[in-house]
Amino acid sequence: MINIQVDGRALQVAPGTTVLKAAEEMGIVIPRFCYHPAFEPEGSCRMCLVEIEGLPKLDLACSTVVREGMKVRTSTPKVIEARKDVLEFLLADHPLDCPICDKAGECFLQDYYDKHGRHASRFSEVKEKKRKKIPIGKNLLLDRERCVLCTRCVRFLRRVTGTGELGVFERGVKAEIGIDEGTAIRNNYSGNLVDICPVGAITDGDFRFKTRAWFLKKGRTVCPRCSRGCNIVVHAVRGYPLPGRQRRIYRIVPAENKEVNGYWICDLGRYGYRDIEDNRLTAIVLKKDGGPEGMTSDWGKAIRGLASGIKGLVESGRAFRITVVLNSSLTNEELAACRRIFVDFLDLRNVFFADPKPGEADGYLLTADRAPNGRGAAALGFSPKLPDPEAPPGSNDLLIVFGLHILEHFPAETVAAWFREARITYLFAAHTSGLEQVADVVLPTALPAEKTGSYTNIGGMIQSFECAVPAPRGPLPESEILARLAAELGVKLE
Repeated sequence: MINIQVDGRALQVAPGTTVLKAAEEMGIVIPRFCYHPAFEPEGSCRMCLVEIEGLPKLDLACSTVVREGMKVRTSTPKVIEARKDVLEFLLADHPLDCPICDKAGECFLQDYYDKHGRHASRFSEVKEKKRKKIPIGKNLLLDRERCVLCTRCVRFLRRVTGTGELGVFERGVKAEIGIDEGTAIRNNYSGNLVDICPVGAITDGDFRFKTRAWFLKKGRTVCPRCSRGCNIVVHAVRGYPLPGRQRRIYRIVPAENKEVNGYWICDLGRYGYRDIEDNRLTAIVLKKDGGPEGMTSDWGKAIRGLASGIKGLVESGRAFRITVVLNSSLTNEELAACRRIFVDFLDLRNVFFADPKPGEADGYLLTADRAPNGRGAAALGFSPKLPDPEAPPGSNDLLIVFGLHILEHFPAETVAAWFREARITYLFAAHTSGLEQVADVVLPTALPAEKTGSYTNIGGMIQSFECAVPAPRGPLPESEILARLAAELGVKLE
């Protein structure tokens, strides 16, 4: 270990540590624009200048490696003046459009000016005009007036995706971020460019002008779009609906987890918030004698009906006439409850799985297995297999289906026929699909972002997560439904 001092405080750090990282270990945040922990130091923005004893001039904290006995000062008058100078140069041509910028409230330039600037402008000339709405890829818009040339976007596309669509064109005061004519950013991780841009130079058309950062409530969870289990943060608005477009979820961004997804998420997971918002089932649907009985919020009545149907078949020796279709989007806790009820207690022989249909892996984060908890299901003793079309589930007395992934494997007409043929059917689902028209009882369920539980990812890591956003009024998580069902059946859950 190497002994250094930062602002008069002693610290031991590993060889190769930069001054910036050493300061952060002590809780000292040095401002930066170009530095990002996923990339090698760039040293282009000059915002992280610090004073090092024995050196004639200020040096860069992001690229300077510590050495034995080094004494660093991060807030001397000389350093503070240098930061003000850098900010003054950046703001000289920067547009004053913070009130309409999507980055407002999360902008490095705003925050640093408030903390390190607060100087009166000496710039009286007309600001240089540049193009402000340049499409550079799916959902991505570039505003050259706001760009501070940190090159984070360029380095991300070169070192993470390896696609290199963006570059720095021209030189000196004419330098600007651009894209080769006739090309566009089409890789599966393009949305990360919006996250790493320290100002509002790259914005997402999907989020643009929709709401303000300070209205967003943030909840951390695990992405359910594949078996990687990337950590994500769901940004939702509570108590501030905008007239005519009352959305709850406004965006999903990555949460840092170096062991799973690093700093990034794929675009499939990023735009998965639409599943949370659209086409939701919010009320229990009960049908009687083939006709609609109506919609209700009486969960007690619905669960007692299911328990009664199960008990009747078990007591008459016809438990083999019960078919259950599960899926690996259920949490470990929910799958454990299913195993305890349907396998250990009821000893059902017809327990199947209908998981999300495999997709194409991209060689980085996105896996071909689109079920978020396949490893968890296997660890709990399940051998997931689809229902056999030769012995269709509809030939049984009681059909219980969790989720809608069964529609990815069989034609909708076939599945609907199974629902019509079975004597009584229960559908646990979060979205409308057409099956709610043929199921006898439809029970609305919560989505993974609205649950507390755990998933086991493709690497065997168990990741617990909390409810990131409350479910709409009506749906319940399967864990609560199964706990109530177990109580009605007299099954003790661990």
